[in-house]
Amino acid sequence: MPTHFSRRQAVQLGAVVVGGWAIGQALRRTAPIGRDIGARADAILKGGVSPEAGPADATVKFAVFSDYRCPACRGAFAAMEDAIRRDGKVRILYKDWPIFGPPSERAASVALATAEQGIYPAVHRRLMTDDRTIDDAMLRDIVVQAGGDWTRATAWLAAHAEGVAVRLRANGREANAIGLAGTPGYLAGPILVTGAIDATDFGRLFARARTAGPS
Repeated sequence: MPTHFSRRQAVQLGAVVVGGWAIGQALRRTAPIGRDIGARADAILKGGVSPEAGPADATVKFAVFSDYRCPACRGAFAAMEDAIRRDGKVRILYKDWPIFGPPSERAASVALATAEQGIYPAVHRRLMTDDRTIDDAMLRDIVVQAGGDWTRATAWLAAHAEGVAVRLRANGREANAIGLAGTPGYLAGPILVTGAIDATDFGRLFARARTAGPS
């Protein structure tokens, strides 16, 4: 027979549920965030091979493995940018890892091609926040919106296609080497977090990276 609750019982049950959720949230916020992968982070964070942005005197290096068609990557993007802006001492390394098929690969390749024009971060931001289907018309619009030259970008990509493909494969090998099964993956110093997180947890990640020491 179905169980019928009085109003008082329903209120009490609701209080228990809310209380349990609050305790769970509190425990999650106090538990250490991410896991320390040690020296495996060093090669990924050394810089010089992937697009970067942020202050040269940053106290945290932060590598982001993402795909432009990944819902979790896109969902966490605004929180990530907000946390980086609030912190002010984070240098981000962009690790395009297109695992969602050919449109993702095309978008990642075009984005990397725009690094030569100095607009990769702006292109990346637009790709993460634009809801249109990814095709060349959309990509051209994105590049132009970011202040770039589409013809120059596609010409550069045609001349460096193999190098771009090598970079994307290398990003995939790096992701596999640190145990990522998919996107997003966030590596701050030696601390790795998998899956989307909110601005508060990004802040906690940066703080733990600093206490863990340089990578």
